[in-house]
Amino acid sequence: MAFHQTPFDHIGVWSPSMRLIPFLQGTCVILIEASRFAASSLLIVLGLPLFAFLFLAGWDMGLLFAQLSNLADHYREADAIRRIAFSQDLQGAFIAALLGVVLVRIPRFLKRFETALAPAAPKETVNG
Repeated sequence: MAFHQTPFDHIGVWSPSMRLIPFLQGTCVILIEASRFAASSLLIVLGLPLFAFLFLAGWDMGLLFAQLSNLADHYREADAIRRIAFSQDLQGAFIAALLGVVLVRIPRFLKRFETALAPAAPKETVNG
């Protein structure tokens, strides 16, 4: 007679019903794919300013850092109202760029779900 129970004593006692398993699997697929979509969209938008600055600098790192230094000097010398306005403009541009990227990518994302979550067609056997 055991005087204590371990966590391993209850393995296999509860198992979800067979109707619940496909629902749980589909939910996990949706959550994983949605988080992957959100993270990749965010990384795309965060990489756009770097691409734009490098493009403007002619792919020269020295000119890129000169532009960033110039921007930082202007920001530091600006008064508080202009700093707030600049920050709000950056936030608006970030949100607009993120929405644009999401709107461009969403049809392919939904198409992937349509094919991944579609019920499998029954396979017919040929009896001859």
